[in-house]
Amino acid sequence: MERLEEFAVDVILERRYGKRAALLRLVLWMLSGLYRRIMELRVWMYEERYYPVHALGCMVISVGNLTVGGTGKTPVVEKFARELTKNGRKVAILSRGYKSYKAPLLKRLWHRFLRGGDPTPPRVVCDGRSLLLDSAMAGDEPFMLAQNLHDVVVLVGKDRVKSGMYAIQKFGCDTLLLDDGYQYLPLKERFDVLLVDVEAPYGNNYMLPRGMLREPPEHLKRADIIFLTKCNGSDMSVLKKDLRQYNKHARFIECTHTPLYLEDLMTGQRVELDVIKGMRVGAVSGIARPESFEDGLKRLGVDLLYSKRFADHHRFSAQEIEQVLQRTKARGGRAVITTEKDAVRFPRRDKCLLPIYFLRVEIKILQGEEIFHKCVRDLCEQYSCAASPDPEEFGAAPAPSLVPQPQLLGAATPTPGSAA
Repeated sequence: MERLEEFAVDVILERRYGKRAALLRLVLWMLSGLYRRIMELRVWMYEERYYPVHALGCMVISVGNLTVGGTGKTPVVEKFARELTKNGRKVAILSRGYKSYKAPLLKRLWHRFLRGGDPTPPRVVCDGRSLLLDSAMAGDEPFMLAQNLHDVVVLVGKDRVKSGMYAIQKFGCDTLLLDDGYQYLPLKERFDVLLVDVEAPYGNNYMLPRGMLREPPEHLKRADIIFLTKCNGSDMSVLKKDLRQYNKHARFIECTHTPLYLEDLMTGQRVELDVIKGMRVGAVSGIARPESFEDGLKRLGVDLLYSKRFADHHRFSAQEIEQVLQRTKARGGRAVITTEKDAVRFPRRDKCLLPIYFLRVEIKILQGEEIFHKCVRDLCEQYSCAASPDPEEFGAAPAPSLVPQPQLLGAATPTPGSAA
């Protein structure tokens, strides 16, 4: 399945040629037209309330994008979580836990169609004090966020309305951060943060499955604030003007992903970036945009001898890592470097041929720092009376799973978008 996924990605990004690749691209292009209509209909049905939407009575911020992967959502979620905590909020991050462990198919079908829904609460990755799950159970991004944010609750569950109510009732949270939540429409009354990769704002300009767009560019209009990621300090006026045709009100923040240090996977020792300048190294990754990671290493001054790419979210085996180490060493390499997201999926080893480091990266705002801080302050002031909401206020008693039923949208609750 992973080889098939890699082949499909290569075809979509036009890395593969020939008759089979061309035929597959044609089929995917035809399907993308159908997918576009389905997405437009889905959004319209939520806007017109044909599908139920819910308000939880507390601050809700979603962070997401229009394209599939590669925009750097996790560091932005982390930055919002730190800033909100600094402003006195009790934050919970809600994630769907992409490619995390799932219950057996028959059990999931039983609960969905015969029991009227899954009664189990969301998985608690971090309770605000301790890390409780590994990356296999939590998923890469939730586990990484829980590792870096010990005072923030991190929950994983497909139903983020249920996860949100669980965070409110069980942990007393007053602020919910939706990781990759732009397309999660059942939860309304929220502030939408949209990330746009300046290197490929619309992916390859095709909708899924032919391209990387999850929604048409016209759906940019839902964003309250737009983060332009992977900026290098150059003028962004042309891109901003292009985005303005879809969104007339959102403010722009220009940011970049700044490398901070390297960390040894075995010892946990931090290494300054200057140490690897001129060093002969190998690279291994299983992310959506591996070329971005490898180009970043070259900008740090390393001599990249060997690189091995796997499918996004690939769970590495001991044998695969051993092969990378051997091939790097055979070329005269002195270390192997991976991403922080990949590091959580590495098998633990007692001994290695070479040191294995992961690159710790943080978001840095190049332009719009005051916009970001004012945005957070305004939201906190707007929701200053909504701290630790009581589920009883929604007219619903707690269910046995400790998850009360959320109210349908329509009650007098604050509107996040007005804070923009």
